[in-house]
Amino acid sequence: MKRIGIDVGGTNTDAALLDGDRVLASVKTFTTADVTSGVRTALNDLLAQAGDAAQDTIAVMIGTTHFTNAVVERRNLGRAAAIRIALPASASLVPFCDWPRDLAAKVNGGVYLVEGGHEYDGRPLVPMNERAVAEAARKIAADGIPAVAISATFSPLTAECEERAAEIVRNEAPDVHVTMSSTLGRIGLLERENVALMNASLIGLARETTRAFVDAVRDSGIEAQLFITQNDGTVVKADAAREYPVFSFASGPTNSMRGAALLAGIEDAVVCDVGGTTADVGCLVNGFPREANNVVEVGGVRTLFRMPDLLSVALGGGTKVTRDPLSVGPESVGYRLGQEALVFGGEQVTATDIAVAAGLIDIGDKSRVAGLSADFVSRALAVMHDRIAEAVDRMKTDATEIPLLAAGGGAMLIPETMPGISKVVHVEHNGVANAVGAAMAQISGETDRIYRDMERDDAIAAARADAIAAAIEAGADKDSIKVIEVEDLPLSYLPGRAIRTRVRVVGDAAALKGTVSA
Repeated sequence: MKRIGIDVGGTNTDAALLDGDRVLASVKTFTTADVTSGVRTALNDLLAQAGDAAQDTIAVMIGTTHFTNAVVERRNLGRAAAIRIALPASASLVPFCDWPRDLAAKVNGGVYLVEGGHEYDGRPLVPMNERAVAEAARKIAADGIPAVAISATFSPLTAECEERAAEIVRNEAPDVHVTMSSTLGRIGLLERENVALMNASLIGLARETTRAFVDAVRDSGIEAQLFITQNDGTVVKADAAREYPVFSFASGPTNSMRGAALLAGIEDAVVCDVGGTTADVGCLVNGFPREANNVVEVGGVRTLFRMPDLLSVALGGGTKVTRDPLSVGPESVGYRLGQEALVFGGEQVTATDIAVAAGLIDIGDKSRVAGLSADFVSRALAVMHDRIAEAVDRMKTDATEIPLLAAGGGAMLIPETMPGISKVVHVEHNGVANAVGAAMAQISGETDRIYRDMERDDAIAAARADAIAAAIEAGADKDSIKVIEVEDLPLSYLPGRAIRTRVRVVGDAAALKGTVSA
């Protein structure tokens, strides 16, 4: 089954064509300011290189930093209103209260607090005020706000209030897009609400970007389904990704981790992905990134949802290096590496120039770095090695020595020996490991709910069935689905025998060839 993976990073856009686990062709191009034209270039270059080998490609998987960059850089964001169903509780900390001021000023489209919600044991806090929800919906539409995020207390356990409120909003304001927090986050009202608001603010950009990706694939001449990669190393169809852009925030590093695992044939390891701007360090467990179980900040906003446990440091191929005194980063030339680095005819010393001068890589015009002293090169390399080793050590959870998989176009900057690392493995095609990971991504299904008056094994079986059904609905081949994660927690504070059970499954995309849509 042939698939194309494309990963858009801050500096490079990479593409790879795979047939099963075999890489047939790969290309690396510079990312463009508008992202989409870079995807077109990478896709067209890949197809030209692959020739007839690209025939019968059934799917294109794209990972992009477009959405997280929009939040971090405060651009291309839409206004979003917040309807919180929680009164008389939760009134002291209103929506947007913990957002950076500049970001809140761009996104805040109004705050509406409504009576309703549930207690932690599923009992109604107070009856929901449906009239107040309807009035809020009419006001949001009258103000021209394009999207709304609906949150309610303990909605991941009981989404009844959010679902009813969404129904009312769609009836009163059919042109307003609705995001329910229960579909995105976990327990923790503020963090879950923040994710929903962020998602709502990105809906316009997500629709525009997804349509551009669809057009790029269609214009390339291949008939294939389009998928977008997600934070957990899986993919969703383009039309689903259009509704939940926040699930793609960390897809770039995740793609690299998955690709490195597949290329190396190692499922439990530390992965260091050195790109053009940052080095991202994470841990693989059973071939998938270890998930973060604590709050993750995105653009200065506290969130708690499905995100990989990653540590990013400002070190990549485009990192600026200065002399007298020596400094390495944090600034980077980013996608301008091809114009500004010494070896490419520019005037800025970068980490790539240091690597070329040290003989770690052979690209560009080596004569342009001949004037860099050996002492300067060795000291700069030492700083880079120390920075990576410290990041790796911080991500390990115990003293056991495990392998480290080196990936990314800047993998040459990773030291060959580090404390706590049994060996450093430079995987084949490591420069495009992110594109390989995107191409090999599977479709997931997850359930996280409370089961009452059931034995533990029965609760897990029910959760497994729900997760499998979700994966099949998302486009997974039912014969390829496997369980990768099971968690269960008895809840002694709830009446009856209550068990909170979370099950995650993955499966290959069903081999359905056809034109892309969104």
